[in-house]
Amino acid sequence: MAFANPSPGTAELTDAPCFTAGQLVAVLLPLPLAGAYDYRVPEGMTLTVGTFVHVPLGRRQEIGVIWGAAKGEVTATKIRALLGPVEGVLPLPEESRRLVDWVASYTLSAPGAVLRMVMSVRPALEAPKALAAWRLVDQAAREDLLEGLRMTPARQRVLEVLSLGGAMTQADLAQEASVGPSVIKGMAEAGLLTSVALDASPPPLPQPDGSHPGPQLSPDQQQAASQLVAAVGAGFSTTLLQGVTGSGKTEVYFEAVAEALKRGQQVLVLVPEITLTTQWLGRFEKRFGAAPLAWHSELTPARRRDGWRAVAEGRASVVVGARSALFLPYPNLGLIVVDEEHEAAFKQEDGVIYHARDMAVVRGQVGQIPVILASATPSLESMLNADAGRYKKVLLQARHGGAVMPEIAVLDLRKTPPENGDWGRGWLAPPLVEAITETLAAREQAMIFLNRRGYAPLTLCRTCGHRMQCPNCTAWMVEHRMQGRLVCHHCGVSAPIPKECPECGAEDQMTACGPGVERVAEEIQARFPEARVSVVASDTMGGPAALSEALRQITEHEIDIVIGTQVLAKGLHFPMLTLVGVVDADLGLAGGDLRAAERTFQLLSQVAGRAGRAERPGRVLLQSYQPDHPVLQAMATGDTEVFLTTEAEGRREVGMPPYGRMVALILSGPDGAAVESAARKFGARAPNGPGLTVLGPVPAPLAILRGRHRWRMLVIAPRAVKIQAMVYQWMRQVTQAEGWPSSVRVQIDVDPYSFL
Repeated sequence: MAFANPSPGTAELTDAPCFTAGQLVAVLLPLPLAGAYDYRVPEGMTLTVGTFVHVPLGRRQEIGVIWGAAKGEVTATKIRALLGPVEGVLPLPEESRRLVDWVASYTLSAPGAVLRMVMSVRPALEAPKALAAWRLVDQAAREDLLEGLRMTPARQRVLEVLSLGGAMTQADLAQEASVGPSVIKGMAEAGLLTSVALDASPPPLPQPDGSHPGPQLSPDQQQAASQLVAAVGAGFSTTLLQGVTGSGKTEVYFEAVAEALKRGQQVLVLVPEITLTTQWLGRFEKRFGAAPLAWHSELTPARRRDGWRAVAEGRASVVVGARSALFLPYPNLGLIVVDEEHEAAFKQEDGVIYHARDMAVVRGQVGQIPVILASATPSLESMLNADAGRYKKVLLQARHGGAVMPEIAVLDLRKTPPENGDWGRGWLAPPLVEAITETLAAREQAMIFLNRRGYAPLTLCRTCGHRMQCPNCTAWMVEHRMQGRLVCHHCGVSAPIPKECPECGAEDQMTACGPGVERVAEEIQARFPEARVSVVASDTMGGPAALSEALRQITEHEIDIVIGTQVLAKGLHFPMLTLVGVVDADLGLAGGDLRAAERTFQLLSQVAGRAGRAERPGRVLLQSYQPDHPVLQAMATGDTEVFLTTEAEGRREVGMPPYGRMVALILSGPDGAAVESAARKFGARAPNGPGLTVLGPVPAPLAILRGRHRWRMLVIAPRAVKIQAMVYQWMRQVTQAEGWPSSVRVQIDVDPYSFL
């Protein structure tokens, strides 16, 4: 169990002199180790800091990075020689190495675990190999074969993808065409596809042009853009770009992107969810004449390898990606943009636990480059930094192109409860049903929002009350009726919907409780049978291609009513969408999360911002059993500043972030008794100090997750306290004591967002 010392780095990090034969160097390995290992430079080699090298480790070989001079803590006779540099890969830039050390120190993570995020694509460090690929046979042969072949939609998609005459690997072709390998194999056996070898070198990347003409900006947009442009090339700064939904924030920060491109610099744009960038990518390509490099977990291995190398070699001038894109090895990064900076999705909860927004600011400081944080509803942390003068602030207070903000009303479900019908229980209040009817009559679009996937969040037996719970987690199984299965949204385990109760054996007594988007869609389709309806959620879309097609259908008004989750809440522009109805505006307000009100306000504001973004005015109806809640009152009255001020003052009074510091410790293991015993040992040695509060140990709300028992502790301290150093010493005292169980894992979450 390795944790980083929050004070010193892993080695002396410097770009000073090369290391020659016989000298000792510190090599950091992408493994969860406490620091770098010492190696000797062999005869005939001269190596620099940052060089990727092959080294022996036990009986195997690993690839690491020369991190600096060895500290000399190991006897020279015991130090092994490294094997040599990794050919064809540029050294890791100094800024990347400094970021690794900073993130490890701040999050109390093993430096090697942070480096592993940088070296996440092992094939990119290997010599490229020729790739097996498929292409279509020539036109004449194809026409003869098609006459005797049954053409399914899947096969048609493969033909369309390959119709431009190119060749693609099987993995790339399957992803682009949204088909399985068996479809491609069948087409090859039928003679439609032929195997070819692709050149190992990646094709040249199209380069976005900073001088490409952009749209005409409004005076307010131009003034805001001028401030962002002036920051490019002027050293480190952080600017909060706050603008109401539909104000054109993207086009404004595109001007700063253009300036960085004109200077020959690389640009990183971080987005909370890469699947939401379909419209963004189209706008980018229109603005700059070429698409950026996309970086996310759903890329094929070949594209990840080529993308990593393109970034490292400086060939990728603009990268748009999820939080992991921050750790790519940029040699010439000149600007970072964090879009929707308030989003909780920027917080990584597994492995190295970090917040990409905060680490982006660190990367900007390390590289002495500007950082732009863009949002219609900024986080309290960013608002506080802007108010204190640590961040600059640029405001866009009006929608672009003459569009106006939508009217927002709260529907009190106690006074106008939903009515049941032939479909069963109703979830839409009469005023919302009437508003949908009026919207359809005007040939406009409606969005019905519920941030809950599936058909129902709970399934129970009407006879004995048995509830279907995940076998691996303390969580209910969610019914997904479209799939005919129960699914755990925490570990992913699924099972068929049972016909009889597993507890009492009663048949046909399992009933769904509560609504998900599928259940709301059932009611919508029953009430409006002539309407064209679509359900858009992360589990109903087959991938980026399917989501892109759904968004196209909505944009081109091929859909009348769209029912969706938070996938539809951010950054999307649907010109004919004039009504947004929120089924359960109270969802998210409970649960003890200190950010519950802030998050709910942000989400509802983003959802409301989808309405009336073009010429036609919009309206928003929020269904609630708590219409007097401050969040809903702020939405209805538009008193955003009053709400945020009140929320901030409440946090200040109790010393909670952003006015205080918090660190969560999560202990987990397969043996519940061992985890509890370890947690109590932690509690017995909890530190004391002025203003310091240690809560716990207690079982976590999700007491079992993926088969591991979990206990939690929470440390709260004033901002002046060096909380990482204190927690590090506490960790060492407890985990290095005799009798510590090796099966118990301790995770440290600095600045926690999740309290499950």
